Amino acid sequence: MFNFRPSVQLALPYEQFLAQFGNASDARRWSQVLDQVALTEAQRELLSRFPRRMQILCMAGTWCGDCAGQCPILFKFAQACPMIELRFVDRDTDAELAAELMLCGSPRIPQVVFLDEDGNHVGRFGDRTLSKYRQLNAQLSGAACSTGIVSGGTDFAAIVQEWLDQIERIQWLLRTSPRLRERHGD
Repeated sequence: MFNFRPSVQLALPYEQFLAQFGNASDARRWSQVLDQVALTEAQRELLSRFPRRMQILCMAGTWCGDCAGQCPILFKFAQACPMIELRFVDRDTDAELAAELMLCGSPRIPQVVFLDEDGNHVGRFGDRTLSKYRQLNAQLSGAACSTGIVSGGTDFAAIVQEWLDQIERIQWLLRTSPRLRERHGD
């Protein structure tokens, strides 16, 4: 089993990650997306009910369009939920983590690793949500289609919800863990 603890120790909070690895253009793109993230009342209420501390390690690149479009969503969740400890690691500075998280033979980003309060691996998710892949597939199908018709853009609210669904799944996995239930007496 891969030891994520060294990567967590090197990882940075959102603002520090952007400051250290990004430029003004990167920061502007990430900020524009962050401004678009509007959690619903139900999403905020769900995040407020999480009982277990969880660590989210996100391998990303400030230059990456997919990261700019998704990492601010994770940051908004962390802002709304004190039980989420979110940290970022640059893909190009942690070769071992990049090798561990390869998808389809390449270090695709963003990717997150979910860890429990002790730093134990709980799950992974990334590099894009299902709704984003559906949109990309529709574009490919449209371009290959004899009519040339391509479907509409990405549903940003769906991307936000899909990330929250993954975080919720991990949270309930942590909540129902016999080891953690015994530790917390619940």
